[in-house]
Amino acid sequence: MAFDLVVKRIYEPPAPDDGQRVLVDRIWPRGVSKQEAGLTLWLKEIAPSDDLRGWFGHAPARWAEFQKRYRAELDGNEEVVGQLRALLDKGKVTLLYGARDEAHNNAVALAVYLRAA
Repeated sequence: MAFDLVVKRIYEPPAPDDGQRVLVDRIWPRGVSKQEAGLTLWLKEIAPSDDLRGWFGHAPARWAEFQKRYRAELDGNEEVVGQLRALLDKGKVTLLYGARDEAHNNAVALAVYLRAA
């Protein structure tokens, strides 16, 4: 099934075509107010565990293993993944994250996971 899913840093201003904006980080990003974020939902339960996030440390050399471990966590978190899939059934969803690295972060890994299912 095809769906409209994009990934964007939360520091970019909301756009009219963002659809439903979902923050997928466990920790609220610094310097962004809840009003500025324009969120539909803060789904912190879908973020990687603290242990996994700490281990990864946004090190590109650990990216492949991070994705594997995060997929395993997502496979065991069906209720929250289902909540996100339900939003995707309603239209466009923008996954938001706060990391500086735009290529190696949990929102990118989550998007890959959702598209593969």
